[in-house]
Amino acid sequence: MRSLAVSSLLVASASAFSTAPRSYTGLVSTVSQQQSSLSMLPTNNNNEDSFYPFPSTESSSNFRLDAKPPTSNDEVTDGSADLRQLLGVKGAAGSEDIWKIRLQLTKPVTWIPLVWGVMCGAAASGNYHWIWNPFDPNDRDVMLGLEDTAKGFVAMILAGPFLTGYTQTINDWYDREIDAINEPYRPIPSGAISEGQVIFQIWFLLLGGLGIAYGLDVWAGHDFPTVLALSIFGSWVSYIYSAPPLKLKQNGWAGNYALGCSYISLPWWCGQAVFGELDRPVYFILPILYSIAGLGIAIVNDFKSVEGDRQMGLNSLPVAFGIDGAKYICAGSVTLTQLGVAAYLYSIGHFALAGSCCQ
Repeated sequence: MRSLAVSSLLVASASAFSTAPRSYTGLVSTVSQQQSSLSMLPTNNNNEDSFYPFPSTESSSNFRLDAKPPTSNDEVTDGSADLRQLLGVKGAAGSEDIWKIRLQLTKPVTWIPLVWGVMCGAAASGNYHWIWNPFDPNDRDVMLGLEDTAKGFVAMILAGPFLTGYTQTINDWYDREIDAINEPYRPIPSGAISEGQVIFQIWFLLLGGLGIAYGLDVWAGHDFPTVLALSIFGSWVSYIYSAPPLKLKQNGWAGNYALGCSYISLPWWCGQAVFGELDRPVYFILPILYSIAGLGIAIVNDFKSVEGDRQMGLNSLPVAFGIDGAKYICAGSVTLTQLGVAAYLYSIGHFALAGSCCQ
């Protein structure tokens, strides 16, 4: 049964990478063409230099989309421009250093919630040991604490630089036409990095992340590779979030919930699995509920992309409901999540924790 379950997960992941008929429509098209077909897959019959399922343009050299002048990304003058470039945020300094550009593509600023999620899962397991716990004299085994610290650090590297980096890079790849409208200064639409370099980075981060995940399973002594299974599932969700034909982000509700789940539930379960077992309903119910709050938080990222989303036919929530409507959905989802979590905790007898959710 275990081998069958692992095989099923691998088949589900691999299905996203199966071949399909191609026809090339070009990187730059008119607005009407973009609205009629959101597919960014190449459809040329020349299979040379193919990186499917990550389509390439006709040339592997640096390319530049028909982008607007990047006047919206004027370099800040407060001395933080270089740091902004490394974090992948607006107001960044320009750079020709390929390693800085590669790091920028992974948007390190977005690693933070996933690293925090791993920490939450580790804490929830009840089996994480400090190097020297000042509050518990029974939790001062230095060697055990050092080993758990190392496990936690590797799990954070998995969730942050590797799998979040993969997610952000593949999202930028499939969003290159939209970014040419919304954020033309990004590395791909600006031509700062070649398509071959981008696609190599996608594969390196994905395969490297899955390798680390399996290593954590071996380290934790798992009979079933739980961390690997979670990583395969999360990578598949990341792919269908950004890539046609499913492209979950075309629908504001499905896309934002997928994003919320990926940023909250999956890293939480990863941390929990490394140090404990996912063997109680509460370990699933709470992260899934908090993923609804993640849906609302994900809307914040959509506000800056309204113009491009509308032109490309993406039905994000700010496009569908307007800025005012989306901001109320954003706040409402977070509030309703807290009330739902409080109700659930109250129902299982954790009255104090339920009360704290409502403060």
